[in-house]
Amino acid sequence: MNTALEHSSAAARLSAEIEAYWDERSEAFSKVRLQELNGPDGRAWWETIAPRLPAGKKLRVLDIGTGAGFFAILLGKAGHEVTAIDQSGSMLRHARENVLACGTHATFRKMDAQKLLFPDNSFDLILSRNLTWTLPDALGAYREWLRVLKKGGLLLNFDSDCGRCSFEDTVDTDHARTQVDKAQVQRCNAIKEQLSISTCRRPYWDLAVMQELGCECSCEEDISGRVHLDPGIAYDNIPLFAICARKK
Repeated sequence: MNTALEHSSAAARLSAEIEAYWDERSEAFSKVRLQELNGPDGRAWWETIAPRLPAGKKLRVLDIGTGAGFFAILLGKAGHEVTAIDQSGSMLRHARENVLACGTHATFRKMDAQKLLFPDNSFDLILSRNLTWTLPDALGAYREWLRVLKKGGLLLNFDSDCGRCSFEDTVDTDHARTQVDKAQVQRCNAIKEQLSISTCRRPYWDLAVMQELGCECSCEEDISGRVHLDPGIAYDNIPLFAICARKK
């Protein structure tokens, strides 16, 4: 087998492994996100996002890696037109149920965040949370996200530099990312160690990439204290950064 085929085969296996992992995590993950949504965290997230949005305009929004539909619900309730994607079919099932239960609307599609099936310049706003650290090709994903973003559109990415930690070190602390059994935590670490983004210093790598791709960027290196307010959810202590990028 030649090198290109070997690489393609390995990438496909890793992608399938990542999808299966999040399928298994979907039910517990959905419960945490609903707790956030219905508590002080939901309000805090909206207060973080809303000031960045253009006033008085209905936006075409793409929620990438929607998970349990957290951002889809927040933006849908605000009257925006939301399309939400995820590679995990089980996550999408929970997201649909949660959006329906909250009385709002979004369009859901099963899709790889690194290979978007949308035309160029389709969306006014793209949001993502805790996704890029899981992607085999984060650079390719950013290129795709900016391709489908309209000129002048906004990309908001909230993520952590997870490559610099081991989740096994905090498996007994009962925080939101590790409310799973030890075997699942070990699987997550094993996946993370195969990802090139785990070797990057973030968010500095992300900012450099987006500036090179033609964006005006700003960054807050840790917004955890502003959006992790619910005393009933014990979050990890990895800083949560917020990147705001506008396509020129």
